[in-house]
Amino acid sequence: MAEEEVKEAPKASQKQENIGMAIIAYFIFFIPLLTDSKDDPFVKFHVKQSIVILITSVIVWLLGMFIPIIGWFLIAPIGGLLVFVLWVIGVVNAAQQKKTPVPIVGKFAEKLNF
Repeated sequence: MAEEEVKEAPKASQKQENIGMAIIAYFIFFIPLLTDSKDDPFVKFHVKQSIVILITSVIVWLLGMFIPIIGWFLIAPIGGLLVFVLWVIGVVNAAQQKKTPVPIVGKFAEKLNF
């Protein structure tokens, strides 16, 4: 019976590690790709979600910087807040072991292939 408990422990630890890597993906997306977790579908899903959020933040930043007045006072603050909310939703989904796409832009992550 003790051997069964030992065999189950690595599975639980592997699951926790994958959750951790999925969360890390939202902070620095390429770190999980450098580890053995890159083959885990759960981690890969969250890496793709984080890349889409990063692309969205760059687009919001560019629009905010280069569109005078409207970009500076409307697009940048509201878009920045929206990106932050998407990021928080992604981190919470990863922590709760959910493979739910983030609203608005999450569907584009499915088109990424790697």
